[in-house]
Amino acid sequence: MLLWAAGPLYEVGALSLGSAFTVLRWAAYLGIATMAVSLVTGGLAYRRGRRPGIWIAGVTFVAGIVAFGIPFQWQRSARGTPPIHDITTDLENPPTFVAIALLRADAPNGLDRPPLLADQQRKAYPDLAPVTLPTSPDQVFDRSLAVAQDMGWRIVTADKATGRIEATDTTQWFGFEDDVVVRLTPWGSGTRVDVRSVSRVGAGDAGTNARRIRGYLGQLVAGSQ
Repeated sequence: MLLWAAGPLYEVGALSLGSAFTVLRWAAYLGIATMAVSLVTGGLAYRRGRRPGIWIAGVTFVAGIVAFGIPFQWQRSARGTPPIHDITTDLENPPTFVAIALLRADAPNGLDRPPLLADQQRKAYPDLAPVTLPTSPDQVFDRSLAVAQDMGWRIVTADKATGRIEATDTTQWFGFEDDVVVRLTPWGSGTRVDVRSVSRVGAGDAGTNARRIRGYLGQLVAGSQ
């Protein structure tokens, strides 16, 4: 119960982010306790030949695994990534937000990139890079917009003339809002595509923004072949 309540309670404003994570930790502790109790009760039921008790203990043990496993995996992912939340395919000249900048006025995370951020990202996500497609910016723009919509992003602006798409993606469960800008640049006879994804809250993102960029570019390239 604690596990499933943390996200919705944070999303409706009933819990702060720190409190929601505290609830997750307690859910993990409760999961461990549940597994221990279910092992004891299951063993007693087995010795007494009570099959319903064995089944109940088994179901309870699985619930304990879930209650412990999800927060544990989140914590493990967070510890395996640097505490950064602004990821881009262009470290030298990151795409800039225009329309969304106004929407982020009250967001805890700003859009300025500190000097050390490029090195942190390069070490953590060395695979992230722009992609170049062999078609014109107009053609790439239509496909880029379609992929963003297919991924469920809320489009804020889509300017074909400047090759810019700005959108917001809302994560499941906690409802975190992350902002994305896609920039298209004529590149030889084709088009270069850069993406930047930035979380509005949280010092780190547990790799969410990098995964989002990979997923987006992967779909874009696959659909362009």
